[in-house]
Amino acid sequence: MSNLSLLAQLTLEHIALVVVAVGLACLMGVPIGIAITQNERIARVVLYTASIIITIPSIALFGIMIPVLSVIGHGIGYVPAVIAVLLYSQLPIIRNTYTAINNVSPGLREAARGIGMTSMQRLRLVEIPLSVPIIMAGVRTAVVMNIGVMAIAAYIGAGGLGVLISRGISQSDPRQLIVGAIAVSLLAIVADTLLLALQKRLTPKGLQS
Repeated sequence: MSNLSLLAQLTLEHIALVVVAVGLACLMGVPIGIAITQNERIARVVLYTASIIITIPSIALFGIMIPVLSVIGHGIGYVPAVIAVLLYSQLPIIRNTYTAINNVSPGLREAARGIGMTSMQRLRLVEIPLSVPIIMAGVRTAVVMNIGVMAIAAYIGAGGLGVLISRGISQSDPRQLIVGAIAVSLLAIVADTLLLALQKRLTPKGLQS
């Protein structure tokens, strides 16, 4: 029973870390993706920068966070884990948002202008609703990817299911290692399934297949 209680606690910690990190990434990435549709040169710079960040090995990025955030007293634990995963989430969210907004039919934009919509009204009532499936696909990618990345955050004291994996390695205990790995995989599958259901719910009926 105590083992199940520990597993439940670590799972909730893991979920909370990923939800906060990817939630903040959405609040940053979606507006950035929309904004860069106005300037192709800036779009290339932003997407290239996000691509570079995602290629940095996760353990190295967590390591970089330690001296940088130690200045404000948060070198290990929750804060560096959330910031690192937030950075990793930017590429799929920004890229998908940028692609989705750019691919909205020019004819629909012209029709919206023709009935007197302002640019903000077109964005809110036409472009974003039509872009939801692609944007949500980016969010799903970020969540599934970073459920795995967050497991490594246990090495900097952030908690979560990575604790079982790190203990299993340090204590040469394959049971903890296997349980941790399976739990992370199942969590990723469940999260992707739930987000797919949410994506379908948010997709306008005319676009649903």
